[in-house]
Amino acid sequence: MTKELQKRLFTSFILIFVLVVCLFLNKFSWLILVIAASIIIFLEFNNLVNKIWKRKEFSKHFIKIICFFYLLLFIYSAYFIYEISLLGIIIILSICIFSDIGGYVVGKTIGGKKLIKISPNKTISGAIGSFLFSLIPICFFFIIFNYTNNNLFNLSEPLIEVIFFSLAISLICQLGDLLISYFKRKAKVKDTGTILPGHGGLLDRIDGAIFGIPFGLLLILFF
Repeated sequence: MTKELQKRLFTSFILIFVLVVCLFLNKFSWLILVIAASIIIFLEFNNLVNKIWKRKEFSKHFIKIICFFYLLLFIYSAYFIYEISLLGIIIILSICIFSDIGGYVVGKTIGGKKLIKISPNKTISGAIGSFLFSLIPICFFFIIFNYTNNNLFNLSEPLIEVIFFSLAISLICQLGDLLISYFKRKAKVKDTGTILPGHGGLLDRIDGAIFGIPFGLLLILFF
């Protein structure tokens, strides 16, 4: 095992540990975690914007304002879903995480034709892997909890609707990943930061979730 892989695994373990503790402790620890993550994400994105639009002050401030208000939406969505149901936020987070894992594992293992020029490392096989892996947590929860009284995410609903929910969130996660990849490519950087050893910036790791969670709330509220 290489040192780089060891760092990635250790960092991943710490991230999962912090996430689980804050999720199951109480709603305030979850809110604090989401706010702290949003602040770090804003700072990392701010650095990208400054590198892309060095001499275009209006463009820089306009993009930063959009980012600021979007992160407020992200914070609200994450907290609102948690308020309704802990299970709901766990399911959505699981879909985002497995979608990201699927894209990485399948893309690295199979490779093949590139998906888009914006992100040269993304492949069609990786995109398919993201969709397939996003169904793993759904299948797990659907089998383990064959019924629930949860008002947010009713696992007694037809499986086809649950699958659509998962695939839709996976799609948004992948689009969010591509969007951040586009900004990194424009800024000519590999990672958004260095806060996570072996991974890069926090935005590199949760770029899918910051788009998947608000979209998940929209699906819950309107469908």
